[in-house]
Amino acid sequence: MRTPVSAALVAALCFTFPAHAANDADLAEIRAQVKQMKETYEQRIAALENRLAEAEKTAIKAEKTAARTEAGVGQSAAEAAPKATAMTSASAFNPAIYAVLQGVYANLSQDPNKYAIHGFVPSGDIAPAKRGFSIAESELGFSANVDDKIYANLILSLSPDNSVEVEEAYGVLTALPGGFRPKFGRFLSSIGYLNDQHQHGWDFYDAPLPYQAFLGGQFRSDGLQLKWVAPTDTYLELGAEIGDGANFPGTERNRNGVGNYAMYAHAGGDIGASHSWRAGVSYLGLKPRDREYVQVDAAGVDSQMAFSGKSQLAIADFVWKYAPNGNAQNTNFKLQGEYFWRKESGDLTYDRDGALGLTNDSSYASRQSGWYLQSVYQFMPQWRFGVRYDQLATGRPDYGSNAAYLDSSGFNPKRYAAMIDYTTSEFGRFRLQAQQSKLLPDLTDNQVFLQYILTLGAHAAHKY
Repeated sequence: MRTPVSAALVAALCFTFPAHAANDADLAEIRAQVKQMKETYEQRIAALENRLAEAEKTAIKAEKTAARTEAGVGQSAAEAAPKATAMTSASAFNPAIYAVLQGVYANLSQDPNKYAIHGFVPSGDIAPAKRGFSIAESELGFSANVDDKIYANLILSLSPDNSVEVEEAYGVLTALPGGFRPKFGRFLSSIGYLNDQHQHGWDFYDAPLPYQAFLGGQFRSDGLQLKWVAPTDTYLELGAEIGDGANFPGTERNRNGVGNYAMYAHAGGDIGASHSWRAGVSYLGLKPRDREYVQVDAAGVDSQMAFSGKSQLAIADFVWKYAPNGNAQNTNFKLQGEYFWRKESGDLTYDRDGALGLTNDSSYASRQSGWYLQSVYQFMPQWRFGVRYDQLATGRPDYGSNAAYLDSSGFNPKRYAAMIDYTTSEFGRFRLQAQQSKLLPDLTDNQVFLQYILTLGAHAAHKY
C-alpha cells in the first residue's frame, strides 16, 4: 500500500510545476519533500499499529481475568464484569438483553395440587409442574455498566400463570480496591452452592429436597451483600448479607431493622490440570413473625398454624469437577453435594383461626436436617447423564402442649432421580428426567419430566 501512496504523492507534486525541465535543485527539493512525507506517514502508521496492539493486549487480559474469576472465584459473570475504562453515553443506554424460555411435559402418578413434604412446614411454590404440557418459568434479563463504578442487573421472572415478578434487581460497586465487592438491591443469596444459580442453570429439572423444605426452593432478599476475595493462589471468598427477611423461612415485616442475616466462606482451587474443587460453609438467621401455614394434624384435619421465633440454618457444600487435561469440551464429570441443618424455636399457635375450636399457644422447638448428592457425566459432546439422591430428617419436634394435636412421627422423606440431556448449543438444551418421590408415609409418586431450555440474546456465563 505504501508504494502506490508514494507514487501518488510524487505525481501530485510534479503536476504543480511548470512543463519545462526541472533542474537539479528542483529535483532535490522534491525528493526531500517526498522523503519527509513518507517518514511522517510511516510514523503515523506505526503509532496506530502500536495503539492497536495495546488495545488487543488489554482486551485479552480482561477476558482472562473474567474467566479466572468465573471459574475459580465462583462469581457470576455479572459480578465479575471488568470495570469500564471509558463509558460513553451511548453504551450506557445499550444493556445486554436476554430471555430464557422453558417448557415441560410432566407425567405424575400423584396429584401435584396435593404436593407436600411430611414433617416440614409448607414453603411456597415448590410443587412440580401440572400434569401434561405446560410452559415453565421463563426469564427476561437486562444488564449493563451504569458507569465506570457501578454494574446493574435486572431479571424478571415470567410465571406460567401469566404473572411477572422481579426475581433480581441489584447494583454492584466495581470500583472498590482490595477485592471487595458490595451488592445492593434484590438478589439471590450466596449461601450454599446452588442457591444463587438460576433454575435454568441447574443440572436437574427441580431443586433438591433440602432446598424445597428449608428455603422454599431458593432464598432471596432485599438488602445488602458484601463479598471479599482474598489475594491468594487458593481461592478464598468471605461474604455477609443483611436483608428484609420477607422470604421463607422468614415473613413480611412492618418494622425497622434487619430481617435476615447471612455469613459464608467458600474456598477452592485446582489439583493438577484435570481436577478442581470448591467447598464452603454458610449460615442464615431469621426471625419470622406469625408465619402462617396449613398443617395436617394427628386427626388428619387441615389446621391453621402460626409460628413466631428464631430460625437458624447452616449449610455445608462441596463440588468436585474433572475434565481431562482441563478440557471439558468432550467429556467431564461433576460431583456435587450439600448438607442442611436447621434449628427453630419460639411460639406455635394451633388452630389460629379457631375453625376447630381448639386454639392453643405453646412453645415449639425443632432440629431438622437434610442432604443431597448428585453427579453428572458428560460422556460425549452435547450428551450428559446424571443421578441424584435427596433425603430429609424430620427429627422429633417438641410441640409442647400442642403435641396432643400434632403428629411427630419419624418418617423421613426421600427421592431418587436420573436424567439425560442433550445440548444443541450453548443456547439450547433438552432434558428427560425420571424420579421416584416418597415424601409422605405410604405414598409414592413416580414422576417423568421432559424439559426444554432455550436462551435468546447475551446471557451471562454461569458460576463455577
